[in-house]
Amino acid sequence: MAHADAALERRLSELVGNRLGRRVARIEWLSGQLGLRRFARLTLDAGEPLMLVARVDAAEDPAGRPSGSRPEPALEPIRSLLASHGLPVPRRYAADELAGIELLEDVGDVSLRDAALRASAGERGALYREACELIPLLQRIGPTAVAAFDRRLDAELFDYKAQLFARCGLALRGRESTPAETAAVRSAFAAVARSASAAPARLAHRDFQSLNLHVVAGRPPGARLVMIDLQGAFLAPPEYDLVCLLRDSYVELEPSELRAQLDRVRSELPDMPDPETFAHRFDLLTLTRKGKDLGRFVQTSCERGDHRFLQYVPATVRALRGAACRAARRDPAFGSLAELVESLPESSEDPSCGQ
Repeated sequence: MAHADAALERRLSELVGNRLGRRVARIEWLSGQLGLRRFARLTLDAGEPLMLVARVDAAEDPAGRPSGSRPEPALEPIRSLLASHGLPVPRRYAADELAGIELLEDVGDVSLRDAALRASAGERGALYREACELIPLLQRIGPTAVAAFDRRLDAELFDYKAQLFARCGLALRGRESTPAETAAVRSAFAAVARSASAAPARLAHRDFQSLNLHVVAGRPPGARLVMIDLQGAFLAPPEYDLVCLLRDSYVELEPSELRAQLDRVRSELPDMPDPETFAHRFDLLTLTRKGKDLGRFVQTSCERGDHRFLQYVPATVRALRGAACRAARRDPAFGSLAELVESLPESSEDPSCGQ
């Protein structure tokens, strides 16, 4: 690994020298998240910018998407499209497309999660208002030739999430799911897929959660946030990015905070869904999003030995329980799923992936 890092660092230094005419004084590798992509902070010699972030693609794990589906597209041109519509994204300084390297603006280390966890209730609310206000702007971008508009939250993706939840998420109970339990999960997620297919399809970030929004120091309120991890953008129901943000496992908002944000943003969405439809789809998408997240946290622990994300299991289970209970009250078809979710412990001890 050290040899590979040394070779990659030489390539990064050469890219900076050849494209920007600058010298790299220091390279600091940054800790990663659930994905395999790597990031490094480059400190340059005198001049502006003083720092850049190198985004280095890794070989994709095809198990991270439904069988037969296409891999995520490159960061460009979705980054440029969003920038052209006034959305806050990192500036691009240079790239080596063949090597999968992007040299991007350094937006700092403070994520929305970090800022929210140390903010007062009022300041946290203001930051989340800023984040929610970006979603209608995203949804107003009309179709173009960018790959995001050929990708959507479809039945295959819902079924992939169902199987991940059944195999890994339900393994928190200390045993494998039975065939009947797996079938119940897949049936419920298929019902969510049908609801989603009937909804308006709007551009979504896809992973619009607190770790993918950075708070940039020195910027005024209303212009503090920058979106990162943009390449997964696709078409989804209007509530999708709101679920990612407001049901984020990393920041568990109080129910009153969540309701206030939803009440404020609903009428700003291009489709202005009626309150009941909006609330119901929000809960259904919470079920599938949080089910997938729970499965991924357990899978990452079991298969990679990376236990960092198990601390977010309790919040994820609580979000699942609430959404499942409300969904089952509205539609008895979700009763079996609600029973399974109710059986999950709010504990992350000794998960088993049920391989």
